[in-house]
Amino acid sequence: MVGLDIPHENADIDELQSMDLRQIVEHKALAAYEVFKKPVIVEDTSLRLHAMGQLPGPYIKWFLEELGIEGLAKLSRTFDPSNRGATVGAMIAYYDGTVMNVFSSDLRGMIADAPRGDNGFGWNQVFIPNGQSKTLGEMDDTKFTNYYRQIKPFDQLRQFLDSLQA
Repeated sequence: MVGLDIPHENADIDELQSMDLRQIVEHKALAAYEVFKKPVIVEDTSLRLHAMGQLPGPYIKWFLEELGIEGLAKLSRTFDPSNRGATVGAMIAYYDGTVMNVFSSDLRGMIADAPRGDNGFGWNQVFIPNGQSKTLGEMDDTKFTNYYRQIKPFDQLRQFLDSLQA
């Protein structure tokens, strides 16, 4: 999605438990740098159900593991229909051992009554972007990719990486 050939490496690092997504990606970047001893790029995502304040936020992975996608939709059905809004977002951190650069973006929408569609992963089958009637999971690949690029700050990262080459 960034449009560059960036090698991917896995590292077994402890993940900071926090409601602050920036703290999480900065911690991940520092830990990954300690493992690889070279510049690293890490990312994490968040899904906030407005009726629940900041939850599940960065804990969405564990909410989905425990409740499943149907359980997440069922949970949102307990909220007043006018209060089923949600915000999905992501942060990407680049750390070169000295300077930390963090890029973020998010997208507002709402949670569907039930999972729909097969595109994407995780919460994509229940998230409906504002102004749409379909979940991300129901969208064709082109439309899905457009929204995915709004959620993930790939363009910001690409501009930054290009500036390093200049």
